[in-house]
Amino acid sequence: MGGVALDDGPSGVKAPDGGWGWAVLFGCFVITGFSYAFPKAVSVFFKELIREFGVGYSDTAWISSILLAMLYGSGPLCSVLVNRFGCRPVMMVGGLFASAGMILASFATNIIHIYLSTGVITGLGLALNFQPSLIMLNRYFSEKRPLANGLAAAGSPVALCCLSPLGQALQYLYGWRGGFLILGGMLLNCCVCGALMRPLMAPKKTEEDQEAPKTEDEKPKRKLLDFSVFKDRGFLIYTIAAAIMVLGLFVPPVFVVSYAKELGNEDTKSALLLTILGFIDIFARPTCGVIAGLKWVRPRCVYFFSFAMIFNGTTDLIGSMSKDYASLVVFCIFFGISYGMVGALQFEVLMEIVGTEKFSSAIGLVLLVEAVAVLVGPPGAGRLLDATKVYMYVFLLAGCEVVLSALVLCICNIIFIRKPQKPDPSAKMEMAVTEAEMEQLNSVPRDEHQDGDEGQPENMEVGEQSVKQTRGKQVEEPQKSTGEPDKAESSKDEEGAKDPAQKDSKEATKTNGCVVEPESSL
Repeated sequence: MGGVALDDGPSGVKAPDGGWGWAVLFGCFVITGFSYAFPKAVSVFFKELIREFGVGYSDTAWISSILLAMLYGSGPLCSVLVNRFGCRPVMMVGGLFASAGMILASFATNIIHIYLSTGVITGLGLALNFQPSLIMLNRYFSEKRPLANGLAAAGSPVALCCLSPLGQALQYLYGWRGGFLILGGMLLNCCVCGALMRPLMAPKKTEEDQEAPKTEDEKPKRKLLDFSVFKDRGFLIYTIAAAIMVLGLFVPPVFVVSYAKELGNEDTKSALLLTILGFIDIFARPTCGVIAGLKWVRPRCVYFFSFAMIFNGTTDLIGSMSKDYASLVVFCIFFGISYGMVGALQFEVLMEIVGTEKFSSAIGLVLLVEAVAVLVGPPGAGRLLDATKVYMYVFLLAGCEVVLSALVLCICNIIFIRKPQKPDPSAKMEMAVTEAEMEQLNSVPRDEHQDGDEGQPENMEVGEQSVKQTRGKQVEEPQKSTGEPDKAESSKDEEGAKDPAQKDSKEATKTNGCVVEPESSL
């Protein structure tokens, strides 16, 4: 699992690592930003929704939860559609769904309509864009893939820094209905990003290739959802570790603002913490992508990912002891670095584990498992907070969960994915040579003093030639004389005979060309 799974993709075309791939990277950057930042940007309108429909904050919080649940939980559906129709059509339809959901929500008359339109329809549309964009990015980049993943992941903090202030401005100018309508129009850009996902074209066939029999039709059709990835130990370990990680990864950004308010800070001053976190995250993700692409780091990328999770979890554990605003600022700086590292590496590691061909199915199944953790993690932390009224316990729980996921990934990779050491070919050849010599010597007849060719069997000469070739030593050719068998004189062994019997046998040649059996065999 620590190695890199490189292949030419399902179409047999090698990743260009550039060219049109940079346009694909830009589209993936925008889609990632919408997918991760939009559920948080919608929370800006919650106060207006509470006032409009007479509901509580917990009721409006379900909008973001449903959005995230659809983004993660519809992963297998996205995999089936991508394997059936391709990335570009799925993304363009997803863009229409995402936009239509927000436009319909602007005409809602109760909170249930918001759940169905913004939560389900928009969430499904974002999911149909997010997963195919990662699949296309994986197909267009191979050598530069860590950098590409880091740049694409940077779309999340950039969009968060832009969409949240934009949502506040739209709410102030046009109200929540006008804001939803304008955001729905912005989501039509997902269709533009989907149009950028041009499939890789196979090179034109030469005349010889055209004359050759076609083998493409003979290949089995790809499965709509390939469950064979569960046979891969590396994939199973990654899925378990990712599910544990998600339980605590998103908890600190949700509660850090409330934590700051609990310490007696102003609302605007507390909200500034998320801006600091997002700003650091913008630079952390591309930087981590560059580091992950280094030659001595990329083969060990899974351990680098484990380090990033340990870094993140340790930051949570230390940040739980914050007692003033300055310590929370320091916490947000280090959390932004570690959070960016995790965000840049999580899908890069999955790509390296399963390869290009199975990635479309693997990411769908992983996101489905993570969907359960996303729904359980933050609400579970909220219940702990309600029971204890102490924010320190919430951060401690989140840190322990993330550190545990890192230990599971690292230790299980060392124990279960360790590759057996292959025997040294040179040592194996040396053993074969020794056995050939022993067999050759044992085949010599006891009556060696008789004249003629009877004292020199045929396999003797063949065995000597094989010994000469494998050891690469210069051996004098046997000299033939009339009435005498061929003389076989080999050069001295540099390392000495490994067995005393072999040493005696090599010195058992008389000057007259007759072979005398060693004393040990008499």
